[in-house]
Amino acid sequence: MSVKSRLVWFDANRVFAAMGVVLIHSTTDFAGKPFADAEPSERLIPVFLRSIGEFSGSEMFFFFSLFLMAMRVDRKLPSYSAAIGTQAKRLLVPFAFWVVFYAFFRLLKAEAFNYTDYIWTQVTEVQNWFGYFLLGKVQYHMHFLPTLFALFLFYPLMRGATRYPVLGMTLFLTLGIMNNTQGWVWGLGLEPEIRDYILRALKIFGYVGYGLAAFAIYGLWKDGIPRGESRLLRRGGFYFAALAYVATIPFFAVAYETGNWGIRTGWDFYGHFLMPICIFLIFIGGQYLDWSSRWSKLAKYTFGVYLVHPAVIDLYDIALFTSGLSDAMSPTAIVVLRYAVALPGSFLVALGISKIGLLAWTIGLGPTPWEARKAKAGA
Repeated sequence: MSVKSRLVWFDANRVFAAMGVVLIHSTTDFAGKPFADAEPSERLIPVFLRSIGEFSGSEMFFFFSLFLMAMRVDRKLPSYSAAIGTQAKRLLVPFAFWVVFYAFFRLLKAEAFNYTDYIWTQVTEVQNWFGYFLLGKVQYHMHFLPTLFALFLFYPLMRGATRYPVLGMTLFLTLGIMNNTQGWVWGLGLEPEIRDYILRALKIFGYVGYGLAAFAIYGLWKDGIPRGESRLLRRGGFYFAALAYVATIPFFAVAYETGNWGIRTGWDFYGHFLMPICIFLIFIGGQYLDWSSRWSKLAKYTFGVYLVHPAVIDLYDIALFTSGLSDAMSPTAIVVLRYAVALPGSFLVALGISKIGLLAWTIGLGPTPWEARKAKAGA
């Protein structure tokens, strides 16, 4: 079996992750809450769908991005500067584009929901742009790119897990330390700007555990996992994913009862943050299944889907709110229709961007304009 054919399961995992992220962000009210103004019975389905969406999430994107990093550095053994330079070009250049885009795109929703002054004040204050570029605070999903780049800086440490897979087990330790210390920092009463940078630094150190786990699993996969053992992994993945889901039930019960998101502190914290490993085991355990090549075709747009789906959701929300239709719709109807629009809409937008030579690079599917000009000049 070729490496290419063996990785179709991986592409399916990427598509699954994109579907989950869009579902997560489709299951709230217009303010990002679990329909706080509705009766508990009315928000039952939205909260349930949110719990299903969190079988995936941004942590899943972190995990398989780090798995790919393990594969790249193992095959090519680049120098540290070359590896980091490549990742900076792949991540930070598109990131800069989307920071500027979302900084001003948010004004559309702000105008529709009557908080334009708040957003415009943010845009015109220089200190906010530091948060936009260093923390990705310009939009709720943009934290992924600067955080992932920071994680890549630790890849020489992660490589040890390829040789000694037991190091992947330290994810439980790194997450626990992160959780405990972040809770302490929240209680210090620091200025929000300072606190946010400290919390992000702690998050990066904690998420290095995902890298250790990803490099460890890559090492096992590279050495070869026989068909029979793959089936065992798949069964174990299903069991532990179900167990992790059970652990998150108290968190979603609070959302159902109060209409507000609670705080993940105990086993609901571990259930959420260990879920990516469980799901990944399911897919890697299914590597010998007869996967359709369509998964690979869709997978190349998942980075774009991650980047554009908040814009698609915002346009849906604007249309629904300004038309007045939302007043007559139940929370369930709002959520289901939003997801029905946002998921295919995001894939279509990503597909459309990929066809535009001047923009394809913004979703990782083409050279930047200056690289294209340089290549043309050298031809």
